[in-house]
Amino acid sequence: MKKQTEDIAYEGNAFLRLISYMKPYRGMFALCLVLVLGGTAMEILRPVIIGNAIDRYITGEEALSLTRDARFQGILIAGGLYVLLLLARFLLNRFQYLLMQKTGQNIVYDLRGDLYRHVLSLTMRFFDVTPVGKIVTRITNDVESINEVYSNVLVKLFQNGVKILTLGSIMIALDVRMALYSFLLVPVVVVLTVVFRKLSRAAFQLTRTRVTALNTFLSEHLSGMDLIQMFGREEQKHKAFCQKSEELYEANSREILINALFRPSTYLTYVIALVLLLLVGSSQVIRGSVTMGTLYIFIQYIESFFNPIQEMAEQFSTLQSALASAEKIFTLLDTRPDIPEENNPRILDKVQGRIEFDHVWFAYKDEDWVLRDVSFTIEPGERVAFVGATGAGKSSILNLMGRYYDVQRGSIRIDGVDIRQLSREQIRRAIGQVQQDVFIFTGDIAGNIRLLREDITDEMIRKSAHDVNADRFIERLPNGFSQHVTERGSTFSSGERQLLSFARTLAYDPRILILDEATAHIDTETERWIQEAVERLMQGRTCIMVAHRLSTIQHCDRILVMHHGKIRESGTHQELLALHGIYWKLYELQLLSRGAG
Repeated sequence: MKKQTEDIAYEGNAFLRLISYMKPYRGMFALCLVLVLGGTAMEILRPVIIGNAIDRYITGEEALSLTRDARFQGILIAGGLYVLLLLARFLLNRFQYLLMQKTGQNIVYDLRGDLYRHVLSLTMRFFDVTPVGKIVTRITNDVESINEVYSNVLVKLFQNGVKILTLGSIMIALDVRMALYSFLLVPVVVVLTVVFRKLSRAAFQLTRTRVTALNTFLSEHLSGMDLIQMFGREEQKHKAFCQKSEELYEANSREILINALFRPSTYLTYVIALVLLLLVGSSQVIRGSVTMGTLYIFIQYIESFFNPIQEMAEQFSTLQSALASAEKIFTLLDTRPDIPEENNPRILDKVQGRIEFDHVWFAYKDEDWVLRDVSFTIEPGERVAFVGATGAGKSSILNLMGRYYDVQRGSIRIDGVDIRQLSREQIRRAIGQVQQDVFIFTGDIAGNIRLLREDITDEMIRKSAHDVNADRFIERLPNGFSQHVTERGSTFSSGERQLLSFARTLAYDPRILILDEATAHIDTETERWIQEAVERLMQGRTCIMVAHRLSTIQHCDRILVMHHGKIRESGTHQELLALHGIYWKLYELQLLSRGAG
């Protein structure tokens, strides 16, 4: 089980970094802002049209001087203009909405691509300590949660800011006293907004953290479902899941409670402000210092004034949620691979396959050494096997060859060049590795052999499968190489998955071949096919093997015996038996276990 890693606090400005992703689409955003300004202007004009119509054609002195037909005609004109404004505003809003949604999706697509590309560049040490569920949450849930920022929040914040300033200016221009009464409770709303912003930020961060924890739990336990059922731990794991789910429920409930307290509070403030305005405005209408039309405009504007403040607070709430996700995303994006790439790597024209370990020391953590002063040389085309007890350091040597980890001391060279001077891509193109646990991707058989390398043709796929005997079972399938593959290749036997792995490796045509327990847990018939496949794979290549079954490596050119991180013995099968050392003991133990079996 992987060690759960705590989230590191993000030290940069997540908001400014989110804004930087808008640069390729600044033209679209500028157009959206223009559309927003146009729509806001039309919204502000609507009460003015009705207010003027009231004064001119219904209650004002000018209305009394007009005939009934003229007043009716004026009302119709005002109504028609009002409808046109509504229609124009609707069209502008629809176009602006579609444009912003598309732009937001484009930005989220870019960000998700950047994030996954970065995850692919990280080294194995990162994946050793980071749960898969946490990474999945970052790339899916967290990225999607910031979509609202680009598609709605930023434009709405701009719109509401413009609306508040414009409405405030117009209200002051119409009547200073009534405007001041209207603004009397604005400080209360500001205080509520500041408190709400602080509380909502903490709530959203807690929610995102607990969503990650739940996704991590699900990812780990669904992958290990066979083990859970095998040991009858369904009830216990269900209780553990319920605890995680309850923690998320509590976080969501806290978030809902904060929102539930804020909206009614701001609405109550708006109602009180409206009552004050009606009291002051009515008395002024009675005294004749304010017209009925002006009072109507103020009533409409005070609602339009408080609504943007309330919306801005809610948009800040959405922004807080997005920023909580953005901080986690950018923390992941700022995680640097612990294996640095050479800026100007050396290029090997043609890899010959000579491998040298020169006084190599390696530890996964601190100075808990897994390899201690290991030195050996493997010549091009040579077949070398590593044997030893579990934990002796065999797999670590293979990981270091592919530079999935870097050595702490000493050096590893391919064809005389330190692998730290080569690009990781060049190293891994030169090395083909077949592991005991084969991972098969969802898709089809041909796709699993090609692995998205377009230069590998269908003909090359078929030839690779034929050369390693994989076509013997593929041709029996209803759709052959187009046969659908389920998750992890669960419908194939372990031997069939292994043959697919051999075909995949052969299609990539590596100069160095690594076989890590490649023939373990295979049935007798498939093992014969695999042994033939191994012989074909090793022809003309440097081959490194790790095997517990010593019968599979007896014909190697050399066998290196590992013990507690050091090479204790080296030689052919017969030479090592003659030493009566560690290898001889391992061989005798296997003979005894076979006899007992």
